[in-house]
Amino acid sequence: MSPPLVIGVDSSTQSTKLSVHELDGGSRVGLAVCAHPTTSPPVSEQDPRAWFEALVSALGSLRIELEDVVAISIAGQQHGLVLLDDDGEPVRPAKLWNDTTSAPQAQRLVETLGARSWAEACGSVPVASFSITKLAWMADHEAGLLSRTAQVMLPHDYLTWRLTGEAVTDRGDASGTGWFDPAQGTYREDLLEIALGSARTFKLPSVLGPSQRAGYVDAAVAAEVGLGAGVVVGVGTGDNMGAALGLCLEPGDTALSLGTSGTVYSVSQTPSADSTGAVAGFADATGNFLPLVCTLNATKVTDTVASWLGTDAPGLASLALEADQTGTRPVLLPYFDGERTPNLPDSVGVFTGLRTSTTPGQLALAAHDGVLCGLLDGLDALDAAGIETTGPIHLVGGGARSAVYPQRCADLSGRSIIVHDDEETVAVGAAIQAAAAYGSEEPLSIGRRWSLGSTRTVNPSGHPHDDEVRAAYMTLRDTMHP
Repeated sequence: MSPPLVIGVDSSTQSTKLSVHELDGGSRVGLAVCAHPTTSPPVSEQDPRAWFEALVSALGSLRIELEDVVAISIAGQQHGLVLLDDDGEPVRPAKLWNDTTSAPQAQRLVETLGARSWAEACGSVPVASFSITKLAWMADHEAGLLSRTAQVMLPHDYLTWRLTGEAVTDRGDASGTGWFDPAQGTYREDLLEIALGSARTFKLPSVLGPSQRAGYVDAAVAAEVGLGAGVVVGVGTGDNMGAALGLCLEPGDTALSLGTSGTVYSVSQTPSADSTGAVAGFADATGNFLPLVCTLNATKVTDTVASWLGTDAPGLASLALEADQTGTRPVLLPYFDGERTPNLPDSVGVFTGLRTSTTPGQLALAAHDGVLCGLLDGLDALDAAGIETTGPIHLVGGGARSAVYPQRCADLSGRSIIVHDDEETVAVGAAIQAAAAYGSEEPLSIGRRWSLGSTRTVNPSGHPHDDEVRAAYMTLRDTMHP
């Protein structure tokens, strides 16, 4: 008899990824991926139905017996705004986290209530990425479509609803909306009213606990996707919360994630409320909290610079490894698509320190260093907000596979970095959550028991010019945006 299996889903901006694990022991037995439609910020939208189609396609490509699957759970891109009508159909494409068209609404909301009041109410100060600013944009620009809206969901909520017919969410993903108080675990109707200019007329998902079941895969859906009867569906969560769970982070541990966007977050046992707006006071997927700093510009920056130099990401890394690190070196402020932290949605990227003697290798190194300096600004922000960050630093995401990013992260931070070889930490976290829902067990207990891939430690090389790099970056940052 085949062992029972669980599936974790990472529904990101770029794709749907599936990670299949044995329920007992957590050994991975399958991976699958299906791309999503591309987006082009500052307007970044996707049809939610495309996510479900990608999930169905990815399930169909798995080389396993789907009848052995006993549970599934979904971690999705945070902040996306899904609006459904009375028939459960999207009234328009979902606005995603990296859609910055709601920057004016974000500014208005902060001015209306005040940054400190927002932080105390929902743990965060709204920026253009947050769901509540997108809802305010709808009220300002597409009130007719908003009036047709019967349900408001997040991306992971939508996929869970498509599987089960149940409108549910978790406190982790809900804490990124701007209308949920993670400290109290409740929706804030007053914040919604500020955003909408009136009381809401639509339903919000019920908020479940970390180990609770959203329900079971609907029989008709199970037949469509090839799953057996009675498959348990976990509550799901946001992608960052899924990654933290997949890493089994303990309070005080910190993760730096290098993907299209960059994130820095630590697990905390107490809620945070940073009135500067740098730190978002999210909840996590275990019952703790996940104070987080997000940058819009990460590996997409090095991919772009690589294309300028006629190469790809590995080629850019090779150039950076050959770079002369002495003398005058270029510095990059990597705000290519505007920036979320700091809150500069209309900013642009800037190279400085260019000379006729500047080499492609120095440009390549500056691109990597600029991305990392932006993330290390986030680590400084966590420290300034009183967040415990003295535990290990874990480097994850696509950038962790780079030949350059891990070493430069250690060099620029001056700390040892634990690099995770498994890129699918979000999907792994969702798989842990699926197992927890199936067995009614605490997610972290399962994660600690599973064998979750290998790691390596990268130590600072002690290069004498590393402090100068961060200092030059900070000078450029503060000159451009005082």
